[in-house]
Amino acid sequence: MSANVYDVGDLVRLSAIFKNAAAVDTDPTTVSVKVRNPSGVVTTLLYGTDAALVKDSTGNYHADITITAKGVWIHKFIGTGIVTAVEEAAFLARGSLVE
Repeated sequence: MSANVYDVGDLVRLSAIFKNAAAVDTDPTTVSVKVRNPSGVVTTLLYGTDAALVKDSTGNYHADITITAKGVWIHKFIGTGIVTAVEEAAFLARGSLVE
């Protein structure tokens, strides 16, 4: 898991690269990302259905999320089908000291 730290209000880019067994960037049959906020609420985005999950190039995907609460955020990209892979990471969001 990553140890990145952001501030509440930041726009954070979450990204993943999917590769086949030969280490070549390859699109999975389906791509989704799940984001769990510090309250435990999970939001799921599905590529091709949710415009917020974007394909940048073959095998490369991202989603931009706005940090709305302080605490630990966890996200997981999931590829199925042609490429089956999961990539999970976490980051910390800190609240403002000037409110």
